[in-house]
Amino acid sequence: MAEKGMWPVYGHNTAVHLLQRTLPSPLADNSSQRGFGGPRHAYLFVGAQGIGKSTLAQVYAQALLCTEPSDRPCGVCRSCRLIRSGNHPDFRLVAPVNREGAVDRSAGLLRVEQAATIIRDSILSPLEGRYKIFLLQDMQQANESFANKLLKTLEEPPAHVILLLTATERTQLLPTIVSRCQVREMQPIAPTVIEQALGQHWQAEPKQAQLLARLAGGRLGWAVTQLHNAKFDAERQEQLETLWRLAAANRIQRLAFSEQTAAKGSQPQLFNMLEMWTTWWRDVLLAQANCIDACSNIDLREEITRQAAHLSQESVQKYIQTLKRIEGYLHHTTNTRMALDVLLLQLPQIV
Repeated sequence: MAEKGMWPVYGHNTAVHLLQRTLPSPLADNSSQRGFGGPRHAYLFVGAQGIGKSTLAQVYAQALLCTEPSDRPCGVCRSCRLIRSGNHPDFRLVAPVNREGAVDRSAGLLRVEQAATIIRDSILSPLEGRYKIFLLQDMQQANESFANKLLKTLEEPPAHVILLLTATERTQLLPTIVSRCQVREMQPIAPTVIEQALGQHWQAEPKQAQLLARLAGGRLGWAVTQLHNAKFDAERQEQLETLWRLAAANRIQRLAFSEQTAAKGSQPQLFNMLEMWTTWWRDVLLAQANCIDACSNIDLREEITRQAAHLSQESVQKYIQTLKRIEGYLHHTTNTRMALDVLLLQLPQIV
């Protein structure tokens, strides 16, 4: 857990320390705090999906609006409880939505109508706290109209408004947006910290906590999600068995799988599969370097070692690069079939 005096956030102590220094004095007004190290009008939290960006941003909002101000949110006052439940009148969570307006963080967009609402609401004074805070999740999924409209608030922010933005990559945002934010890079959390958190806070079984901590890639949020996903073990097994089957398949069989997968049109499932495949090949590469103890799939070391013996390090390294290149390509194209064809035709052959 966090150190004593820190916030209820796992593994991001440096970011917490920096944000703590911006907390306002209870006796200062908003304008004076802006000039003397108080909170900035906009922050951008950057890091992998599930690493804890929204969690940290929300805890920061609690600290800013807490009615028992100190160097951390009390967690029990009316303000802290309302933010946690999503009902605070001065805290607004804005997430990507689909065409029908329902929240969809995997495939939705931040749309211009949402930006218009932010601008309209930002003009109004806070109802209970000293700030009006907007948490904008997944800014990498903002459409161009949303981003351009949001710039108006970023360029001329009311003194009482604080914008908290999250994104997986700052390069996916307009440079003009990034330049107007204080950027906080979220670093991967050590597997030991994730394992401890899963066991102590979420009551995970020791073996389950260890495996998820290794597979998480430093993302506690991902690990917690999978801990509560009853289908995770079966889905993981299916994804890996599919990979092994394709590695032994001929070109016709591989292209048939590509066609079937592209026809399903499920981008979230596709990215989950590619992530699992990438983790597997990194484990194979670690085994080839005599570092099997550092692998993520700790329950499948025997199969990792077997496959490592049948391939060259060069071929595995090359395919990992191909996986990352195709994954990036899929974020910017609708031609899933072509991308999968390339990916599967370059898959190393294992007999």
